[in-house]
Amino acid sequence: MKKDNKIINVFKKKIKNLRKHNQLYYSKDKPQISDAEYDKLKKDLLELEKKNPYLKNIDSVEKIIGAPPSNKFKKIKHLSPMLSLSNAFNETDMINFLKKIKNFLNNYKSSINLFCEPKIDGISATLIYERGILVKGLSRGDGETGEDILENLKTIKDIPKKINSLNAPNLLEVRCEIFIGKKDFVKIKNKFANPRNAAGGSLRQKDPNETKKIPLKYFAYGFGAVEPMKFETQSNFLEKLNNWGFKINPISKLLKNDGEISEQYKKIDQLRSSLDYDIDGLVYKVNDIKLQKRLGNTSNSPRWAIAYKFSAEKAITKIKDIIIQVGRTGAITPVAKVEPVTVGGVVVSNATLHNEEEIERKDVRIDDIIIIQRAGDVIPQVVSVDKSKRSEKSKKFIFPNKCLCGSETVKELSKSTKKLDAVRRCTKGYNCDFIAKEKLKHIVSKEAFNIDGLGKKVVEQFWDLKLIKEPSDIFKLNYNKILHLEGWGSLSINNLKKAIKKSQSISLDKFIYSIGIRHIGLENAKILASFFSSIKEFSKIFNLKSRKKFLLNLADLDGIGDTQVKSIDNFFSNETNIKIVKDLINELNINDFITKKDNGKFSNKKIMFTGGFKNMSRSEAKTIAENNGGKVMGSISKKLDYLVVGESKPTKRKIDQAKQLNVKIILEKDWNKILDS
Repeated sequence: MKKDNKIINVFKKKIKNLRKHNQLYYSKDKPQISDAEYDKLKKDLLELEKKNPYLKNIDSVEKIIGAPPSNKFKKIKHLSPMLSLSNAFNETDMINFLKKIKNFLNNYKSSINLFCEPKIDGISATLIYERGILVKGLSRGDGETGEDILENLKTIKDIPKKINSLNAPNLLEVRCEIFIGKKDFVKIKNKFANPRNAAGGSLRQKDPNETKKIPLKYFAYGFGAVEPMKFETQSNFLEKLNNWGFKINPISKLLKNDGEISEQYKKIDQLRSSLDYDIDGLVYKVNDIKLQKRLGNTSNSPRWAIAYKFSAEKAITKIKDIIIQVGRTGAITPVAKVEPVTVGGVVVSNATLHNEEEIERKDVRIDDIIIIQRAGDVIPQVVSVDKSKRSEKSKKFIFPNKCLCGSETVKELSKSTKKLDAVRRCTKGYNCDFIAKEKLKHIVSKEAFNIDGLGKKVVEQFWDLKLIKEPSDIFKLNYNKILHLEGWGSLSINNLKKAIKKSQSISLDKFIYSIGIRHIGLENAKILASFFSSIKEFSKIFNLKSRKKFLLNLADLDGIGDTQVKSIDNFFSNETNIKIVKDLINELNINDFITKKDNGKFSNKKIMFTGGFKNMSRSEAKTIAENNGGKVMGSISKKLDYLVVGESKPTKRKIDQAKQLNVKIILEKDWNKILDS
């Protein structure tokens, strides 16, 4: 697919804003935007990713879960990660959700029942019971690690402190949503901005006696770790919880056919204003727990569940000017400066216009009256122009052919569509100050080096003072100069030093992601890290001869296509890029990529697949191999342990190569026997 630099730029900005609002929402309990706006942001991002799949190679909203836990409470790792949900915003999204499920399950023929429950606008928490006794209570945190808020959770009288049943599992991790009813909130509204803020603030009180003063409520909705597993379906699990004294949302419902999806959505949408708690959508889950396990999860969301969100808010305003911004990949993005307007309780003054073609298609002009739609982003999108109110003063925006650095911009030609990209792009890379600065912001971000205290504004400040010009400069900062800057003292500098020192030890996959190769997002970076295994092997890519050899093998990796291969080649064909990456490597301790499981059926084995399978998709087979400690390869070599051959149209060349190299060949029937053993 053809790359659109403007879309990429918009995408990056939205991702950054999503992280910002996650921090405000999950860690500080001080959201600056409404839930509808937040959901709209995620919707915009998902729509961008859906229409432009290459965006997932840059970054992905799926990787963003919650926010890092604060230092206010003791940190505890969740027994099972608290993942975020993918979002749906219309019936088409729901159809695609079901289609993806069936494709993953290799066109599953049976009807898939979904369990539907309201998505409450509250605070997620997890309750851990050992032999029926409540022993831990954690906040979501970043999904992997939460805060110990057990004593605060115990102040909610309806939460069982003990499960009085002989049938309770020895270990039970219950997910729940904490909230404050609308009527109760009226009594304390002068102290908090909204009900969610009140719930979050109460749970984060150091003194449980203060938490006790707030009328918190909860609904249990899911599970994490369970030993032994005694439930066959989601609905059965909730029935058990209800019998054990947990509060279950009464308007949850098991749906028997696809037609009930929209029917229930419309019903609850009409009902929600009369509920005593805020909801922003419905959650649909595959009811069968065995199917849930087969479907598994992506890096941050289950494949078997989705949140179908209610509609976002819109507002009318006027365009005062249109400017351009430059992203870290050189994408030139137009932004409308608008008259300040309140959307969902937040005042906004900017709106994205995506790209040059979008401006032309919607015929957006300076001085136009427009409708904007906000989805949690500080930069909403321009939905449409009210041409009936267009004045004689309105003027067309002439999109510049040059970057803000003065260099000519280009529109790339897509090999697949043979059309020019909608996005203009500056190709100067680190030689463009605007790109270089954005690359620095990327490298310190949460998903890359994750350097606390070195955020967007600080990078801007250090850049202007010439303290940082390229990534390796981060590790050679002149702290004496920083000490004399306004807002900086010995404590903040010591914290920054610690954060930077901590970041110097980084995993290979995060390092690959952090250096900012176009089209290489978190998932691609993991695939590459698995392929190279060590920074020593990865560094061989700097050499042209070695790189050409590697690129041939990379093209065969699942998840790495021609676009990624070309982008990697282009990146390392630039001597400036190689120098910057080498300088960065010299400052770091880059850890080898390690397969997660070392005790599975394919532990430490290198596996490759060819051909289609009868009872599962290639994606499911790959996931099973990885979950069992295997490393899925993309090319035949002497190092390969198994070539797994599916019944449907296997590649003869790969089979012949495997035989020549004495690689063990496993037929589909043998693969199934191994899995069943």
